[in-house]
Amino acid sequence: MDMKKVFENNENWISEKLSGDKNFFKKLSKGQNPDLLYIGCSDSRVTAEELMGVSPGEAFVHRNIANMVISIDLNVMSVLNYAVNQLKVKHIVVCGHYGCGGIKAALEATDMGILNPWLRNIRDVYRIHNKELSKIKNECDREKRLVELNVQEQCINLIKTAAVQKASTKRGITVHGWVFDMETGKLIDLKINFEKILKNIKEIYQLSVDTDLTQL
Repeated sequence: MDMKKVFENNENWISEKLSGDKNFFKKLSKGQNPDLLYIGCSDSRVTAEELMGVSPGEAFVHRNIANMVISIDLNVMSVLNYAVNQLKVKHIVVCGHYGCGGIKAALEATDMGILNPWLRNIRDVYRIHNKELSKIKNECDREKRLVELNVQEQCINLIKTAAVQKASTKRGITVHGWVFDMETGKLIDLKINFEKILKNIKEIYQLSVDTDLTQL
């Protein structure tokens, strides 16, 4: 990549924005009020704003390897709490993608060095859903299903947090699980049935008597 080209692209972007609205950057600099927190993968092919077609200021974005929501990861937890408590987002999306390198690496019996503790969380998803996944003989299909199940488990991890539970009770925040299919360019809503999934575990993770996890 030619670094000079990056700055040329920036100048072109500025000109394009100003041609549509001469006050674009003045408005942008006044602050942000996004409705959406997007938690996605760091993969260079999966750019959050572009695939959703949203403009600057419309989505608060956090990306990491395999779109994980891990309770002891201060990075994602800080982003989550800021988005929910300060920005007052109305929706939280966990978006995975087929062909995810993190998912592929977790399926391999390989020492990945410093990545091992991170990938262990994905392997835990595989362990939880081993009965279903072991029945899928086609490797590609099994990998795709693990992508979907990983999104589901990260959504559940969100719902376990106090920030999301309180926001659900006070203002009806909503959690969504999506997958991006790079072969078609389509965003897929997994339509996860949280009520069914959380029914048997809500007494464990429910942090307030005023909260009903099955309504998220």
